[in-house]
Amino acid sequence: MNIDVLIVDDDAAVREALRQSLELAELAARAAGSFIEAKDHIAADFPGVILSDIRMPGRDGFHLLRYAHEQDPELPVILLTGEGDIPMAVEAMGQGAFDFLEKPCAPDDLVAVLQRALANRRLVLENRRLKAQLEAGDPAARMIFGTSALAEELRARVRAVARIGAEVLITGPPGAGVSKVAEVIHLMSPRARAPFVKRRGAGLKPEALDEALAAAAGGSLFVDGIEGVPAASQFALLEHLEGTIQARLIAGSTAELAQEVAAGRLDAELYYRLDVTPVRIPALSERPEDIPVLFTQYIAQAAEQAGLRAPEVSTDHLARLMARDWPGNARALMSAAMRFVLGMPEEATGADEPGLAEQMARVERALLIAALARHHGHATATAQALKLPRKTFYDKLARYGIRPEDYRGQDR
Repeated sequence: MNIDVLIVDDDAAVREALRQSLELAELAARAAGSFIEAKDHIAADFPGVILSDIRMPGRDGFHLLRYAHEQDPELPVILLTGEGDIPMAVEAMGQGAFDFLEKPCAPDDLVAVLQRALANRRLVLENRRLKAQLEAGDPAARMIFGTSALAEELRARVRAVARIGAEVLITGPPGAGVSKVAEVIHLMSPRARAPFVKRRGAGLKPEALDEALAAAAGGSLFVDGIEGVPAASQFALLEHLEGTIQARLIAGSTAELAQEVAAGRLDAELYYRLDVTPVRIPALSERPEDIPVLFTQYIAQAAEQAGLRAPEVSTDHLARLMARDWPGNARALMSAAMRFVLGMPEEATGADEPGLAEQMARVERALLIAALARHHGHATATAQALKLPRKTFYDKLARYGIRPEDYRGQDR
């Protein structure tokens, strides 16, 4: 069982009450009656957080806190205190405890603190995973962020396409990072040591195209906005693809290319030749669960560029980000991260901006829809993937007016 919360308390009745409260909040909990019983679950890769009483016979909550931070200094430990233990709890905060709660605590308050600690833990572990992949030299993991199934599928597709060596067509919504994906494909290909040349399609005349192909000899030529390439240059690209390949062609577009073909702006033969090896970048609206990871990465990059310390991001702020549609996708989220680092307020959205409860509801609805789309409308598979009981899952669908049959047969 994947543990969200490790409960440590010597009082069996308290342990059971806490475990039941967390189960009602759909958090997976494991209970331990002492430090000795709990220690075998505490490790640097522990995916959850620890909730421990301070006063316990033998080795108390302070000892547990020290032990947990010896295994992982960033492992969140929340301490439960009795009425007279507040000074001890404050001391524990100074030693690195994530938070403390006074017993008896309201379930809503307890769950709120634990959810905040879990969000912090997930981001820490994801950042470590990305750093490990960076050190392993995997450009797809290093440059294409996200933990969603769609992000994993994109990285897998990029790795597969990179090895093939044929021409590639990369499509996605505006701001999705078409150019970055093109670079990753080049870096993961057998041509990685040769040049990666980028050119805008609009106004790319045959002479300029010839020069770009020569500059990219042995490597890759990325043409951004393939629908804007003049007709004569489109014909020249076809000749290039049918002859001896100087450079691998990687084409990119944020347009609806089938419409461009129908309108006569894009040569049909060129389009179908490129579309043999397509790579589609999903919009952020399809994978809102990736927004916290992306935003955290962009904050780290922006802080480094600005020479500033990366500020902390609250879970409330991340929830507000997840509730937005982000038509500008990764580029817009990157700009928001830079403004956040610089302390610049977000643009006003009007007096009718939704409250936190409505924003969280939007996030939950978006996650349900994205999961249904990934599982082609199969409710049972979706509920299992989201680790939700069937009744809870169907209650949520009814609450948001979501019908699984609307997502059957979708390939996203």
